[in-house]
Amino acid sequence: MTDQVRRGGEPATDGGRIGGRQAETGFAEEDGRLTLRERKKLRTRQRISGEATLLFIRRGFDHVTVAEVARAAEVSTMTVFNYFPRKEDLFLDRIPEGRELLTRAVRERGADESPLAALRRLTLGLLAERHPLAGVGEGFEHFWRTVLDSPALRARGREAVEEMEDALAVLLTEAVGDEAGGPGPVGGEADGPGRDVRLAAALIIAGIRAAFAGAAARQLGGDPVDEVAVEQAEVLRRTFDALERALPGFA
Repeated sequence: MTDQVRRGGEPATDGGRIGGRQAETGFAEEDGRLTLRERKKLRTRQRISGEATLLFIRRGFDHVTVAEVARAAEVSTMTVFNYFPRKEDLFLDRIPEGRELLTRAVRERGADESPLAALRRLTLGLLAERHPLAGVGEGFEHFWRTVLDSPALRARGREAVEEMEDALAVLLTEAVGDEAGGPGPVGGEADGPGRDVRLAAALIIAGIRAAFAGAAARQLGGDPVDEVAVEQAEVLRRTFDALERALPGFA
């Protein structure tokens, strides 16, 4: 998912950039944690995803082949698949970044910060900085329309939600394991902490997803982005207020 596309038509491009910013996945290129080799791989991944996004938005996801993406990015088809195992991941390229941010928010939270407080901070922070994973920004209607027009992208989106729920269940198990008398299984047992954690993860992800979908619908309807962002922040606050009441063990 590239950062921005121009309103009312073609994606806003500047070489491999979208809306004046380089598309990114995972850590930023200037992040000190990346080696030179990792930075080179990141730039290649960004270029492939950026070219793919432009083609998908212009022509529709289902009308563009991976071979066409490879030609546009000046790499081989095999190289594309080395970075993106599935065609859908070329467009929904920030799914790994979302899992990484989720993981870091819960595992690296402060000693006095609950898992729900950490997730509230994460989602509101992403929105405040207009991070693409917040789903609110200039030109995002093109992204959402491309997803809605493709059954394959919609299916991959549903899978991503399930993956986030699974990841969060593991994180919550780690976070409350001691208080719950040990982490226990994270499956679907009739009793025990595993069942409670799975339910909590499902409710949290469902709440965030509902807020996300509402913001997408408003942008597709043409509402001003600034108004959507303000309302989205309030929706997220109400969502986490409700989650904290429903899930006191994680608040």
